[in-house]
Order: sequence, then structure tokens, then C-alpha cells
Amino acid sequence: MRDDSKLLILNMADNVATVRTRLRAGDVVAVSGVRVEVSADIPLGHKVARAAIAAGEKIIKLGAPIGYATEAITLGAHVHTHNIASAYIPTYTLPKDTL
Repeated sequence: MRDDSKLLILNMADNVATVRTRLRAGDVVAVSGVRVEVSADIPLGHKVARAAIAAGEKIIKLGAPIGYATEAITLGAHVHTHNIASAYIPTYTLPKDTL
């Protein structure tokens, strides 16, 4: 058993998976071969942790860092703006000649 079909793995190096269908608190899904009970609703398109992620650790999606954990995140936990900080620089802050 690897990852549940309700989860989309975009790159094997990713430490998060994208939810393909809304998950409800109490649902059980396989994440990295471990059966995990979802503790809170997770909307379509949000992420779940494929492994435990330490505070300050990079969040990897599409094989690239998209931010870092602002707190420890457990395997199977909801990963979104409440527990990550973005690594993206808003394009409106960049000089026009760099776009």
C-alpha cells in the first residue's frame, strides 16, 4: 500500500500530496503506505503531508520548494496557509525589467 488514489503525487520528491477529492474529518486514507485518520476537513486542491515535516523545513511540491513549515506538521495533516509560509516573491514587487 502506497498512497491513496484520493491523493495526487506530482513528484516523488514531494513531501506533500494534493487532495483530489474533499476529505472529511474521520476519513481514513493511505499516505506513504500508512493508514491515517484525517483529523479535519481538507478541501479539494489542498495538501496533506506525506511525511512528518519539522518546523522550518521546506515544503516540496512539483519537486521544488514552495515554502516552509511554520510549525511541526504530522504525517497526513492538512498543509496550507495556516502552517506554511510561502517562498514566492510576489511579482508586483519585482522590477519591470526582470519579468
